[in-house]
Order: sequence, then structure tokens, then C-alpha cells
Amino acid sequence: MLAKRIYIVGIGGIGLSALAQLLRADGCDVSGSDRGDSPTTELLRQKGIEVFVGHDAAHIPQGTELLIYSDAIPAHNPERAHARDLGIPEMSYFETLGKIANEKKVIAVSGAHGKTTTTAMLIDILEDAGLDPTAVVGSLRAKTKTNFRAGAGEYFVVEADEYLRHFLNFDPLILVITNIDADHLDYYRDLADIQSAFRTLAQKVPANGFIICDPNDEKVKPALEGATATIVDYTAYLAQPFELKVLPFNKVNAAPALGAAVAAGVSEEAGRASLSRFAGTWRRFEYKGTTTSGALLYDDYGHHPTEIKATLQSVKEQFPGKKLIVAFHPHLYSRTKKLFGEFAEAFDAADRVFIAPIFAAREPEDPTISSEMLAEALRARGKDAAALASLDEVTGKILEAKAGAVFVTMGAGDIYKAGEAALKRE
Repeated sequence: MLAKRIYIVGIGGIGLSALAQLLRADGCDVSGSDRGDSPTTELLRQKGIEVFVGHDAAHIPQGTELLIYSDAIPAHNPERAHARDLGIPEMSYFETLGKIANEKKVIAVSGAHGKTTTTAMLIDILEDAGLDPTAVVGSLRAKTKTNFRAGAGEYFVVEADEYLRHFLNFDPLILVITNIDADHLDYYRDLADIQSAFRTLAQKVPANGFIICDPNDEKVKPALEGATATIVDYTAYLAQPFELKVLPFNKVNAAPALGAAVAAGVSEEAGRASLSRFAGTWRRFEYKGTTTSGALLYDDYGHHPTEIKATLQSVKEQFPGKKLIVAFHPHLYSRTKKLFGEFAEAFDAADRVFIAPIFAAREPEDPTISSEMLAEALRARGKDAAALASLDEVTGKILEAKAGAVFVTMGAGDIYKAGEAALKRE
């Protein structure tokens, strides 16, 4: 046990909220703070974990032995600063999770796109097979409405994020690489730099371990150089169609999940049966409801051009003949600027697009890029597109949607709240 009394700054984050549950399940006294309430903070309170809204040094309980923080929390945060004054040790989320996970056999699911859904699918398969895994996933599983699973089995399944090379905190026995793409360019220099991080991770997998990937993918090949583990080509599982409840494009997530499960000892037949029952996760093309005017409302976490394009194309195929309206919340000034051309092409399947103000997250405002610029680029491609000034305006556009339309809110920020507000107003 790292410590008995632990305080978490940014506890409502999707990863840290799972870690809080994990620590609580291990018998730790856990509390923490976040900037506002959310589905995850409510989940934590239901589990008896105290959550403060806002950051204040007075929130830190006496006797706290360890402070864990999110990457989004700067060093000058009043709670972090107070902890240092008191001599309380600090650890980052991934540093902490790595130390805990590495005590078991780690199955790490990495990749630029699809890792959350792949992780959730894998958890379901191992759970159904009776392997009783411990698991942390970057969303709420539809099956359990939680992002954490406490298990007594030998495996620890974790969604492994490449940002800041965080995934190097893990020592995986089984590594999944769903794909590799240019992202997080506020940190990485270029695609080659990203591939070097994946290569370092792949080389950490021991010779008796497995790397589940598409070894023929030109972006993945460089990451496999020097790896000693057995390479498993997950595309082989695509030869037989998957029976899925979720959107058809999720077969590219089901295949690596199945490959990892087989590497862990599950039969392919049992894995496919489990996948046929998979019900999805929170914010991964999640059905939110139908407006009183008859428009179908969905929400999706997609925030990179590749995943946006794939999702919208699949939605168009799923709902032929329906008008597809998208409200997109760009995530980070740096991502929007560096992938601007790709974003301009990502919405081709949509009939109408609204661009909300850029969600800054950890970044300072950058006046050289804006939602209006992206909307203008979309209009230049012949799209019916407009920039909106607020999420309240997004809510208004949802309420204006007519029967026969499919309205999708997209982005890694809090645009899902616009859809929830629209359904509450009716």
C-alpha cells in the first residue's frame, strides 16, 4: 500500500476517479477535489468517497500521507502548494497507477484511437471468462456504469495513454497497440517521435509476452523494432465477421480485444460470444435520447480527425436517409491548429456542422486559431457550417433539429452537457 490516507486533486477525471475507487477498494482513506460536479464525482460520492468542489488548501484532511494529482493540475495549484508546505509527498496519476498495476500481470491497451472501447471490450471478455481481472478504463462501461473493476484474478487491464509517454509507467505482459497516429503534437515533435515512444513500450514486453497489433500497418512497423515478445496480428480475427450491438466500425476495436483475450487464455469462441453482448461505454457514440421534435441525439468523445471521420461515416451508414447534424467541440488550441487541414476534411459525411468554442483544457488561449476559422474551412469545402459562441447555443441548435435528423455532439470536453440540457428543457 502506497499510503493509508490519500488526497487526490482532479479526482473527477475519468482516470483519477477510477484510481480513487481502486485505492478505496484496497482499504485506503480517499478524498479529493475537482473544479465541478460531474457523473464521475457523483459516482465517487455514491461509493462513500468525499469530493470537494473547487480547490482550497483547507480541503486537505489532517494526516494526509500522499497527494495524487492530474496532469491538468499545475504545480501552483493551492492544494498541491499546501501539500508541499506540509511535506506531503506527491505522485502523478500514471506514476501511481503504474506502481499498483505492475504488481499483477498487466494487459496494457494503447493506441491513438479506439483504446477505450477496446479496453472495455477486453474487460467484458475476461470477466465473462471468469478470469476476474482488475481494470481501469477511460470511460464508464455501459454494463456496470463504472470505470473501475476490482478483481482477484492475476490480470490488471489498463488503458495506457501515450501523452507525455505516460504508458511507460507500465510493464505489460500483454500489450495492445490499436493503431498509431499523429496526435498530442503539443508534446511530441512528430509522428516519428510518437513511434519512438511506442517502440520503447513494446521493448518492455518480455519475450514470453505478447504484442497485439497490425504488424503490416506502416505507422506501427517502426514501433515493433527490437521487440522480443510474440507479435499477434489482430487483423486475422477480421476474417470472420463480428456480431456487434455497437456501430459496425467497432470491429476494428473488437479484433485487438479478442487477440489480447486469447493471449490471456480465453478461447476465441468465448471471446466472440462476449463481444456480441458488448453494450458500449459512456461518450462513445452513446444514445442520449430523442427530442420532442423527433431528432435522435447521440454523444461521442471523438476529438481527433481520424476518429471523427470514421464515426461519422459509420453513423451515415447506420442511418441512411437521415440528416446528420454534428456539433463539434475542438479540444486544445494546439491540436486544432496542427491538424487543421485534417479537421476540415473530417466532417464530409455530415450534412450540417456547428463548431463550439475551442476547449482549452491545459492550454493558454491562442488567438491565432478559432472555431470560426474551422467553420470557414468547412464552408470552403461546401459544408453547411457555422461557429457558435457557447454551449448554450449548441443546446439551442439541438432543440431546433427536426424529426428525421440524427444530431451528434462530439469532443473531449464537456459538450455532452449541451445535449443533456436540451433534453431537460423539453
